[in-house]
Amino acid sequence: MDLSFIGVVEILGTFSFAVAGAFAAMEKKLDPFGVLIIAFATAIGGGTIRDVLLGRFPVSWLTNAIVIGVIITGACAALFFSGLLRKFDRLLFYFDAMGLGLFTMMGIETAVGAGLGTGICIMLGTVTGCFGGVLRDVLLNNVPLIFQKEIYASASILGGIVFFLLNELLIAPDFAYLAGVLVVFVVRVLAVRFSWTLPRFYDRK
Repeated sequence: MDLSFIGVVEILGTFSFAVAGAFAAMEKKLDPFGVLIIAFATAIGGGTIRDVLLGRFPVSWLTNAIVIGVIITGACAALFFSGLLRKFDRLLFYFDAMGLGLFTMMGIETAVGAGLGTGICIMLGTVTGCFGGVLRDVLLNNVPLIFQKEIYASASILGGIVFFLLNELLIAPDFAYLAGVLVVFVVRVLAVRFSWTLPRFYDRK
């Protein structure tokens, strides 16, 4: 991870994911060690699952001290400065949404490099972006949020589709990559802003 624009956004996204995981653990009254574990699971869970599915060992975060440091910093910040961080919840949400887009595209890029098909690449991008949150909710004994109501995984899928469509149109790869990230970001932000949800085809009692 370098300190390019994408590298900085990745750091901020990782920090936001870690803080979100830590807050969820604190709501369940976990001890500090439990908070740290949930922060790690949220921040690196998706990338870990992707690497395991691709047979990439050691998984990426094990060789990246910056990621580990950012996650520990995020967990500690949530523990000791929760009141201050909650004042910036909107800013953290934007970092989270941008991180979702970036991690989704990183997962897709990794899968493309492995020579996999378009559908599988989009799936692995979605796993990379979203499944840290799924792992967090499972560990906290909650039904994963993305399976209930929020437009989250759908944003990743749409961003991946846009990326491959632009590639088919012979758009410059860097532009297609950036467009995919922005589509995920914009869809996620608009979904929360306007309370968009996927339609249900059954009655909930």
